[in-house]
Amino acid sequence: MAELHTPSLLLESAIYLGAAVLAVPIFRRIGLGSVLGYLFAGVIIGPWVLGLVADTETVMHFSEFGVVMMLFLIGLEIEPDKLLELRLPIFGMGGLQVIATGGIVFGLGVAFNLDWRLALVAGMGVAMSSTAIAMQILSEQGALNRPAGRSAFSVLLFQDLAVIPLMVLLLVIAPGAHTSNGVHMDWLAILKAVSLIVLLVLGGKYLLRPVLRYVANTGLREIFIAFALFLIIGVSILMTLVGLSMALGAFIAGVMLADSEYRQELELDIEPFKGLLLGLFFISVGMSVNLDMVMQQPWLILGLAGAFVAFKLLLLFGLAKGFKLQNGDSMMFALTLSQVGEFAFVIFSAAVDAEVISYEHSALLNSVVALSMVTTPLLLLAFNVAYRKRLNSRRKHATHDEFDEERPVIVAGFGRVGQIITRLLTGVGVVPTVIEHDPNQIEFMRSFGYHPYYGDITRPDVLRAAGIARAKLLILAIDDAQEALETARYVRKHYPEVKILARARNRTYAFDYMDLEIDAVRETFLGAVHLGEKALQEMGYSPFQAYRTAWKFRQHDEKMMRDIHPIHADMQKVVSHSVRTRQDLAHTLEQEMNSPVSGHHNTAWEGDTKPS
Repeated sequence: MAELHTPSLLLESAIYLGAAVLAVPIFRRIGLGSVLGYLFAGVIIGPWVLGLVADTETVMHFSEFGVVMMLFLIGLEIEPDKLLELRLPIFGMGGLQVIATGGIVFGLGVAFNLDWRLALVAGMGVAMSSTAIAMQILSEQGALNRPAGRSAFSVLLFQDLAVIPLMVLLLVIAPGAHTSNGVHMDWLAILKAVSLIVLLVLGGKYLLRPVLRYVANTGLREIFIAFALFLIIGVSILMTLVGLSMALGAFIAGVMLADSEYRQELELDIEPFKGLLLGLFFISVGMSVNLDMVMQQPWLILGLAGAFVAFKLLLLFGLAKGFKLQNGDSMMFALTLSQVGEFAFVIFSAAVDAEVISYEHSALLNSVVALSMVTTPLLLLAFNVAYRKRLNSRRKHATHDEFDEERPVIVAGFGRVGQIITRLLTGVGVVPTVIEHDPNQIEFMRSFGYHPYYGDITRPDVLRAAGIARAKLLILAIDDAQEALETARYVRKHYPEVKILARARNRTYAFDYMDLEIDAVRETFLGAVHLGEKALQEMGYSPFQAYRTAWKFRQHDEKMMRDIHPIHADMQKVVSHSVRTRQDLAHTLEQEMNSPVSGHHNTAWEGDTKPS
């Protein structure tokens, strides 16, 4: 049997990968995003168009591990203390969203003479949003750490926590019902679920780290990866055995390892699997859109999908405003969660198994859910276009964007230098407030997932709005050297406790910053030294010789800058000192090249002979 199934499995794998490779880059290039690309690929290869793959349910169940891995990685980024800080949006905003959405849909269903059980199940499903779509979009747009992203994450987390109450509700309206995996939902099951969560928390705190240390000490990377996958899959299986969400279990496991020394290695190992499986999940959602049913009842299905999305948009926007989010963040939050999520498929399947609703009703609702998922990338695309137009219009009359939060590091300028600094800082988890005055540069960098703010850093009101009073560090990377210097003087005078780092165009500006006791780096100096080091290697010096020589040169030049600083206003003294130090430099480098530590050859080109 294995020989018969293997070619089919390989063929289907090739179809999935080929569809993704063809569709996603095209959709990303034309600005529609990767999620819509995956969904489109799924529709095309699914049973209703080309029919290349027919078994959508099996694919979706397998690909749900992409969502599970994503929640594990998110958990790794959130330490338990930070999670406690989110308790108000999780239980306040999340609880209100689930109860209000489900209640209103139920009430409207009964008002339109639907069977009350069908209306209740529909309300339970519509209350869910797609964790996979929402988190992927927030990640692509760099909004996970913005108020909209944190609020959306909180609501999604509560939805996962709501799994048990919703399944218990199915038990109440259909006594003796079983979930799709055959687990009887009763009060004993609830006790088992709570006990499992407690065991996960305790095990993650006291058991996982010693085990991870033991596995890491083997020195075998593939074994470490195997254990990471075993951990996620094992926790997921345990959660399903007690009727809980796999994603919730993975998230808890991630949180327990958030302050572990193995966090970064776990992230690097899991990320590729997460990306592939998450893409497969989106493809399976696209495949599940029953186009035959849509063609038979287009107005009903499209109307229901549109109505559910519009209703959730209004409710979520009002909820966000009630929790004091700004207009832009409120709309981003509402759009991100406006679709009906993948857990609705589970609810509808469980309801069919419990004979609460019919299979026909479930198929119709599943098509509505899949179509609602397709609307989210399109709505966000329209929102981004409209938001950019409004932002550009507002910037003609405003001095700066509204800053979402105050951060300890402010980077002024998002050009060549500012981008490198920001990438380095964010790479180690230090997210700065980046301020840029060029709207075109801002929009360009936002397409890469960054979130710079529009503003003129030389204006005191912009500095105050950005939180300079409570900042620890200001990095000046703007192009205009004189404006950067004036900003440094203003901050040094009014906010002396703020540490300042600056890029200096040349020696003159470097001396000005030294007058202010500000660390400055000449923007071409280090690049030129590194280029000189490469030149020495090309001339035949060993890499170590070239590195040591360049390092000695840098030390000498920086010492010369400190020596010249007190006399830099007297050009005659500067010239005299430079001539003298140039001779010292030649003597120092000659000694370096003759040193036995540097290598056994110290000459440059001698005829056709290279130094070794």
